[in-house]
Amino acid sequence: MSMKQRTIGAEVTMDGVGLHTGSLTSMTFKPAAENTGYRFVRADLAGSPVIPAIVDNVVEIARGTTLAVGEARVYTVEHVLAALVGMGVDNCTIELTSNEPPVGDGSSMPYVEMIQKAGIVEQQTVRNEIIIDEPIRYVDEQRGTEIVALPNDDFRVTVMVDYKNPALGSQHTGLFDMDKEFVTEFAPARTFCFLHEVVALHKQGLIQGGNLDNAIVIVDQEMSDEELRATLASMGVLGNAVLGTTGFLNNNALRYPNEPARHKLLDMVGDLALVGYRIRGQVLAALPGHAANIEFARKVRKKYEGKPSPRRFSTHAASTVFDANAILTMLPHRYPFLMVDRIVEFAPEQNKIIGLKNITSNEPQFMGHFPNRPIFPGVLIMEAMAQTGCLLLISKGVDPDSKLVVFTGMNNVKFRREVVPGDQLVMELEMTRFRFNICQLVGRAYVDGQLAAEAELQAAVVDREVAPK
Repeated sequence: MSMKQRTIGAEVTMDGVGLHTGSLTSMTFKPAAENTGYRFVRADLAGSPVIPAIVDNVVEIARGTTLAVGEARVYTVEHVLAALVGMGVDNCTIELTSNEPPVGDGSSMPYVEMIQKAGIVEQQTVRNEIIIDEPIRYVDEQRGTEIVALPNDDFRVTVMVDYKNPALGSQHTGLFDMDKEFVTEFAPARTFCFLHEVVALHKQGLIQGGNLDNAIVIVDQEMSDEELRATLASMGVLGNAVLGTTGFLNNNALRYPNEPARHKLLDMVGDLALVGYRIRGQVLAALPGHAANIEFARKVRKKYEGKPSPRRFSTHAASTVFDANAILTMLPHRYPFLMVDRIVEFAPEQNKIIGLKNITSNEPQFMGHFPNRPIFPGVLIMEAMAQTGCLLLISKGVDPDSKLVVFTGMNNVKFRREVVPGDQLVMELEMTRFRFNICQLVGRAYVDGQLAAEAELQAAVVDREVAPK
């Protein structure tokens, strides 16, 4: 069953320092309208530029994922996005007073606690999802990375890492139930790096806000404790640091035996949020990293962008907004010219509607329209889309008892594939203009997730003729 979208119940703020930039920042989570998704706002810049959290806006992946629109950037977004996904939040505005979220303890748990404090509110619109219907594979042979998405009823992720280091070794982990496992098993997993990387990362301008409390440092080189402290002091990290004997700096106790692998999975959940839709499928990843995660997210978004998810338009009663009987009260059409069987999504605030038309072999037009090879007439697809779209006018105050909506024009009509008996048309309509009783719509009709037809439509609202008594 399709779930409804969710946002947070109130504004909530966290202050701190960014992991890589070292910038002091205040971050506020704010409730957002349906279909907003995740948006970062740089409140410190002129005009408060908005940066939508989609993979198209990724500009850098150096030890973290960076988004940008124009000159406005936000660094290290993955831990925040993972928290939002893990907590089931679909729409949220993340307002920042600098260029990077506060790092907290290097995990997603501080952001989870923010969301728990704010509360979660269910919205009216069905959640946008991508249903993985065939394998998608990304391979980077040089790095030994492979990521595969397979069809599955739920979102699952399995990660394997092997850095050929005695302290870390080969590790794997898996998330199989987001609602039950994310907060307790993955959100607390902290970021990590190797000791030999620390100086190099600092010279690259990274980990400027890193300290011994917000990262796990894996010891992979020999030096004395005095040399270690001098090295850290040269980067502004003070404290009585010791190499220790566990393989982790300061004998840092891990929260889980495989905490690094769990953090890699956490990063992947955050990076995959940039697809822009929830994913239903099983993701298997060997040696993932931000670069591979982002390239894989690009492949998924490119494959499914603009295509409806079949499961999103389930024919279960729970997904019905207007059934056949309700439609009869709103449209004047009757058999054989009523072309809408069901409305499964109605979002008047977004000027969008989605309807279904089941194509059966009993359609009367098949008796004379290619009877030996029945094809649903393209002009009737246009009529079905127009009928679906005009139901939006009810939200604009058009009374179906006193008004009629008359089809007046079609532009840029394209038919992409045949529609035949047994198909189900999924019709997505958006109203782009309604003025002076003239309605303009953009429509697309899909079959099995493939675009079947598209057009720009126009209709006029006129008075119903009053039948003589």
